[in-house]
Amino acid sequence: MDLETRQLQKILDDAHQLPEVLILKPVTTSTNDDVREIALKGVQSILVCSTRQTQGRGQRQRQWVSPEGNIYLSTLLNTRTAIDGRLALEIALNILQMPSLQDLDLQVKWPNDLYSRQGKWGGILVEPISTHQVIVGVGLNLAPIPKEQIDQHATSLRELGLQDISRIQLIAELYMAIQQASAWFDHDCHNLAARFNHYAAFKNQAVEFEHHSGLCSGIFAGIQDDGSVRIETPEGVQQFYQGRLRLLAASA
Repeated sequence: MDLETRQLQKILDDAHQLPEVLILKPVTTSTNDDVREIALKGVQSILVCSTRQTQGRGQRQRQWVSPEGNIYLSTLLNTRTAIDGRLALEIALNILQMPSLQDLDLQVKWPNDLYSRQGKWGGILVEPISTHQVIVGVGLNLAPIPKEQIDQHATSLRELGLQDISRIQLIAELYMAIQQASAWFDHDCHNLAARFNHYAAFKNQAVEFEHHSGLCSGIFAGIQDDGSVRIETPEGVQQFYQGRLRLLAASA
């Protein structure tokens, strides 16, 4: 066992959160796929993390650019509450509470982007296996992403001011944040709207919302406790559970 794995094991064991399976890899196709393969063998707690992915993916099977040196982490959650869209919101909010990130000015972009005023610095992918079991994948940009590799505003934790980054400490905090998010989710996401709207990117700004039947333009009024988006339009407030939010006349 290598030194980093031993260090991570000790941090999580001391916190009484050591999973049954813990794997650190230099490269993999997709950490979500790694967790799925292990979960199918009946393992209930899993953490897989890699420094690079060759087939990373985001929402709607879009490619997730996964260059060397960042954090690509996946884990398995078993919830009492049936999985719904609020889980990704809870995960994002709990990531923002990680001790290492407390001095940074961070946001969440509905429904699953870790954001800031300088752009996206991470993302969350939730892939249900069953009604109460889900794979959670999180990618964090530790270092700048080459602009030619991406089609949106992106930044990194280093550019946002995180100095002396301890990769192993961040992995530990990230894993524990996801577990804490699962607990919030099982407690009915208490006061979700107020907690999310405090960190919501684009709140009270003109946005465009792409949904299954077209586009809606208006002012982003935040979310409701059920996780749905509220868009103020001339015809009144419209509510959506699925779609893509972006600033009006700007890429996001």
